[in-house]
Amino acid sequence: MSSEEPTEDEVKEASKRTDLGTEKGRLAFIKVLNARMPKKRLIAQGILRTDGDRIALCELTYKTDWDLPGGIVDPDESPADCVEREVHEELGLDLRVQGLLAVNWLPPYRGWDDALLCLFDLGHVPEDTLERAVLQPREITAVHWADQATIAEHTAGYTAEMLAGVALDGREDTAFLENSARRDGM
Repeated sequence: MSSEEPTEDEVKEASKRTDLGTEKGRLAFIKVLNARMPKKRLIAQGILRTDGDRIALCELTYKTDWDLPGGIVDPDESPADCVEREVHEELGLDLRVQGLLAVNWLPPYRGWDDALLCLFDLGHVPEDTLERAVLQPREITAVHWADQATIAEHTAGYTAEMLAGVALDGREDTAFLENSARRDGM
């Protein structure tokens, strides 16, 4: 625990000192709780499809695995807004979220803490859409249309599993996943 985080005793003391009946007291107490509560990374990615349901995958400058367009959600940003912003910044494309396909809890991975990944549908576009993409060179080397075999070959295992088992399976419901697999009964 860092020296900035309040101890459990400090949280109890703060709740005694603050008047939770006032806005000022409520905000002071929330500040203490926010410093104490767990923080979970939130990732937002999108599936952009073309004919034959191939999907767009980004070849990234900072890792070997290809990945879906998207990124880490900024503070006070909605996950849907994040995907639209990231697609605009990194690919130069103005696309709108069509719906939520899945929420995927990811366990700790390669030194990262656990996270929630919101997977959005970015719709179907013409084949030449990626030819018009303007890539952000510090993050994106190339963008490719990928079929299932290409996905399996070039993405991290959890991404390939998520895409193979859920996002492209034709189901209409929004999936809740744990480690890229449907939870029993869901």
